[in-house]
Amino acid sequence: MENGKNIDGEIKKIGLEELGYDDFFEANRQRLGLAGFLVARVTAEYRQVYRVKNPDGEYSAKITGKQMFSAQSREDYPAVGDWVAINVVSDGQAVIEGILPRKTMIKRKNGDKGEIQIIAVNIDAAFVTESIDGDYNLNRFERYFSIIRDGGIKPAIILNKIDLISKEELELKLGQIKSRFGDIDIITTSTVTSAGLDELNKYIEKGKTYCFLGSSGVGKSSLINKLIGKEVIETKGVDIRTDRGRHTTTSREMYFLKTGGIVIDNPGMREVGLADAGAGIEDLFDEITLLAQKCKFGDCTHIQEPGCEVLAALKSGKLDEGKYNNYINLKKEAEYYEMTKVEKREKDRQFGKYIKGVKEKLKKIKY
Repeated sequence: MENGKNIDGEIKKIGLEELGYDDFFEANRQRLGLAGFLVARVTAEYRQVYRVKNPDGEYSAKITGKQMFSAQSREDYPAVGDWVAINVVSDGQAVIEGILPRKTMIKRKNGDKGEIQIIAVNIDAAFVTESIDGDYNLNRFERYFSIIRDGGIKPAIILNKIDLISKEELELKLGQIKSRFGDIDIITTSTVTSAGLDELNKYIEKGKTYCFLGSSGVGKSSLINKLIGKEVIETKGVDIRTDRGRHTTTSREMYFLKTGGIVIDNPGMREVGLADAGAGIEDLFDEITLLAQKCKFGDCTHIQEPGCEVLAALKSGKLDEGKYNNYINLKKEAEYYEMTKVEKREKDRQFGKYIKGVKEKLKKIKY
């Protein structure tokens, strides 16, 4: 065995499987002609530098100038969770020669500029984490589910800090979630009392990769520290004014549990901007999607058209009003993202023209 390979050049599979490697990545490695390189998994991302790991150890790695030149978008750069072909150039240093195709990917629109941000790739399941206090919000769950399912990933819910409320209040919130989302997996936890931590540990399977998503201060890093068994990720104490932990995670990083599971900690997100999550929305709101197929008009927007089955279900009470409102808002956002830049400029121009007209009418009324 030499540099993680046997005599035939085949990668040593046992260690790599523990890092999440499987036949999908191996087949693509061979197809892309990267069999001559070692493979490693990206475990952390810094400014133009990546930390990668394989059975031989960890390396600080950079991509080649050629890759930078040919990259057309952020998706062409490595991300945490990626499998990459590397060339070890010195002790602890490597060059990334190529990125293997991804199985799954979570991405979001970041900021007003509409730039795409890669959150994590090659994920098996994503934990949408909310604390049971002021962070709890059903619409935010749906927003996360849209980008998760659009990436081909299974979502699950973690309700954290359950020590802050009574059992009756917790049961009420669980009832709301089940009524809105059906049979989605829910794990209730507390790092103070250790409630639910055994269940969370059992949920995470050996060789599978999970990421934690949620707002700042919901306790993602504290939960991962509990899973690891020691304080690996720095967390700050509770803010007396808000009774919430203060967020310190500033970069995405992968951690390997003793049980064999793999978890990724993510910085808190103030907002979850949809990228091209149209498919994720249709999948998430499958009840509305089925109703829409019976609408009188094929291009029904489900807002005011006659013969709309979605509005009929809403009026009769069969469709939850909160779920309907969130569906309409998410659809509008996704459709706006899918517009070309020219279409967006025209839409903004027309809106500006409308506002100008309203102001002129107001002046006439005033005087």
